[in-house]
Amino acid sequence: MNFINPKTDFAFKKIFGSADSKDILISFLNALLYEAQPVIEDLEIIDPYLAPKIKGVKDTYLDVKAKISGSKTVIIEMQVLNVESFEKRILYNATKAYSVQLKSGENYNLLNPVIALTITDFQMFEHLETVISRFCIKEKNNLVDYLADELEFVFVELPKFNKTLPELETLTDKWIYFMKTARTLRSVPEELGNVPELRKAFTIANEANLDPGELDDLERREIFIQDQRGAITKATRIGIEQGIRQGIEQGKLELVVRLLERRVGPLSPEIQTRIRQLSAQQLENLGEALLDFASVSDLTTWLQAHNNRQ
Repeated sequence: MNFINPKTDFAFKKIFGSADSKDILISFLNALLYEAQPVIEDLEIIDPYLAPKIKGVKDTYLDVKAKISGSKTVIIEMQVLNVESFEKRILYNATKAYSVQLKSGENYNLLNPVIALTITDFQMFEHLETVISRFCIKEKNNLVDYLADELEFVFVELPKFNKTLPELETLTDKWIYFMKTARTLRSVPEELGNVPELRKAFTIANEANLDPGELDDLERREIFIQDQRGAITKATRIGIEQGIRQGIEQGKLELVVRLLERRVGPLSPEIQTRIRQLSAQQLENLGEALLDFASVSDLTTWLQAHNNRQ
């Protein structure tokens, strides 16, 4: 058997956001939000599109959105790529989901809590060792809660989860293992298959149960993710190479300035500025020429001649 990758937005919505996925989503949310306690007994999977009720406000698309027990709304995102300003997007989506509950003129006491659950395929908080992190609004100095239940941010960082199948102890462990490894499995492990909701999730994720159109959508999405990963990797490599080159050039510049000051004495800010304007090749030429300098005037003459060639 081959399973679709639940880390892609298409597969995530297919598994957790379909009309017949309610029991799967209840188990998944109880596991990640409430340590596998049956806090959520029922939920309503709703349209994840957040239409703006205020002119000019940005449209928002989420992976899955649900109303759970206690009139809370959970917005769920699966993020594979660590893109710029992703953290701000999470905050924007959560506060927007909170604010769009009210229509014009309605009372603020009608607002209900929002939980933003984000699963990432990269590390967001390198200084934290925990796989699951929870954030809420607190007073800065005394860490006193401010409307603690109104806005909550929960992050699940998949790369931090390193348990193997025999080490899975809780329902939380099993769901995280499913999210991280389902794409690589060729059968349903007994440790996961004994949970009805997980077994059903594997059934939905089985490629054999997808129609050709869905398989095409999935393939296009995975190609897009790989292309984006490749672009990020290339940009990172180029940035590192440029940084190394700039560091080498900066090192050469500082060395030449130190040698000049030993040779002809202190250099004025104006002369140092003119040296910094030299190209890499001119700087190398200056490094050779300075051995023949006897005074600052020799350096000035050399700079005048070579600045004029630029």
